[in-house]
Amino acid sequence: MGSPGRRAFAWVVTREKQAGRVDVVVANAENSAGGKGLSASVANELFDAGADVLTLGDHSWDQKDMAAYIERDSRIIRPANFAPGCPGKGMTTVTTDAGIVTVINLVGRVFMKPYDCPFRAADEQVKRAREVGKVILVDFHAEATSEKVVMGRYLDGRVSAVVGTHTHVQTSDEKVLPGGSAYITDLGMTGPHDSAIGMELDTVTGTFLSGMPSRFKVASEGVTLEGVIIDVDESTGRARGIRRLRETVGR
Repeated sequence: MGSPGRRAFAWVVTREKQAGRVDVVVANAENSAGGKGLSASVANELFDAGADVLTLGDHSWDQKDMAAYIERDSRIIRPANFAPGCPGKGMTTVTTDAGIVTVINLVGRVFMKPYDCPFRAADEQVKRAREVGKVILVDFHAEATSEKVVMGRYLDGRVSAVVGTHTHVQTSDEKVLPGGSAYITDLGMTGPHDSAIGMELDTVTGTFLSGMPSRFKVASEGVTLEGVIIDVDESTGRARGIRRLRETVGR
């Protein structure tokens, strides 16, 4: 979420990669450019900080340069169940020191816009991904907890992990499902937590009280990185474990 989140991301990811504790870093960059979408310059900043793949969501096109830039950098993906003809792709594969890793991005439909069916899109993308390699990570960018839970169970045993994004609130239900897929309903938010899901409280409070629109601004206090670290057996693609990560790094 905005520049505070980017600074926290760079601090933690650089440390973890240098220490050899993580092999691959996937980040949902949906709100990294001022809280609204992703820009080319911010994408490059996140890649320089250690990201291997960036995923998006319902704010994919908030920054005007992203529609063209996403066609040039395959490490950035948008939901696979966007309408046909949208720029970019919903899946990418990267080669790392730990092996081949494929990342799939999907967006939910409950309390969201009328996107194409994420479950049918998941079937199509996973079938293609399994032809490339066994390690497959899915970012399901969705509002409803129920839709995320069902997606996790639907893909269990076919992918290495299903993680939810979008609500900016980290859930405490991380687990390895019976089929061997790691799961969490929402990764949470990397950014200022003394806020209304990343935005300054005063402006958001005023909007709720008056019903009038207001210009929101990214907050700055209580900057915290949230996410998960997933241990995957690269020979089988099954998850061995999943651990929540939550680290406050200040302003």
